[in-house]
Amino acid sequence: MRTKIMIAGVATLIAAVALLGGCRKQSARPSTGSKPSAATVTLTGAGATFPYPIYSKWFDEYGKSTGTRINYQSIGSGAGIQQLKAKTVDFGASDAPLSDEEMKAMPAPVIHIPTVAGAVALTYNVPGIGKGLKLTPGVISGVFLGKIKNWDDPAIIKANPGMRLPKQPVFVAHRSDGSGTSFILTNYLAAVSPEWKSSVGSGKSVKWPAGIGGKGNEGVAGIIKQTPGAIGYVELAYAVQNKLPYAMVQNQAGQFVEPTIASTTAAASGAAASMKKDIRTLVVDSPVKDAYPIAGFTYILIYKNQSDPAKAKALLDFLKWANHDGQKMAASLLYAPLPPAVVSINDDALKSATAKGKTVL
Repeated sequence: MRTKIMIAGVATLIAAVALLGGCRKQSARPSTGSKPSAATVTLTGAGATFPYPIYSKWFDEYGKSTGTRINYQSIGSGAGIQQLKAKTVDFGASDAPLSDEEMKAMPAPVIHIPTVAGAVALTYNVPGIGKGLKLTPGVISGVFLGKIKNWDDPAIIKANPGMRLPKQPVFVAHRSDGSGTSFILTNYLAAVSPEWKSSVGSGKSVKWPAGIGGKGNEGVAGIIKQTPGAIGYVELAYAVQNKLPYAMVQNQAGQFVEPTIASTTAAASGAAASMKKDIRTLVVDSPVKDAYPIAGFTYILIYKNQSDPAKAKALLDFLKWANHDGQKMAASLLYAPLPPAVVSINDDALKSATAKGKTVL
């Protein structure tokens, strides 16, 4: 009996030693927690609402394939730039490139990475009028200056022969926050209207002569949808998602052009050569025949010299992916993919980024 007990005890002891040895082998494996790889890094960004639909798609798809988490606050270009300046985020996002003064005010050199091009659609809610309204530069500036007060104004009727326009008051909706979408529209208005340029000017925030403000593209779209007689401006995807009609705009060549991927691509491609000299080149009021005139690039802004090598690698790997593979998703969300020349410019910019003095890519 004692012999059986001793044998059982020895067997138990051997099993325990074997288990302990297995645990020691497992614990001897290198830990990934001490030095994060791209798959374990969480990145944070904030800024433009204009590209939010495609950024959401990118962050989700990239996260699934790499494990990298990207948290993004869609709070407007102006707020995104301020958070980047304060270094509370890993990247900022803006439809408005930094001005020379803003570049100097940043605590360190910043790289602009255009991600996609998009159209700013002029959307409206006019009783009895669906898609197909035509607007000239004079009408658009007159509306936003508050000088065209009714939808049956002679200038609107002249641009839309045969259309039965109601005697409905015009109600202007615009952004209340600092906005890259406003930057694109106001730069267009300054390009086509000397009065707008001298009295209002251009920027992420301006003193609007007429109307009421809404926060974000979502806020403006909501005002238009709920207000008969309203007209405002949103990124094209927001107009489509909210089932809002949008206008055809007369371009510099005299053509009435609908905001589409093709017409936005035409505007973006027309500026590619100038972007080699300055990536911040605007594309509004393009002279290209088929170009939609109220279009622009949207940018991700990063510091050229990164302080955290692990985060730098994760961020630059994502941007490289967005610059190439991510472009395939642009058209389905109504954004224009980057022209090849701009992709090449981005590649060079990403290669110039460093982390603690060493190149990352």
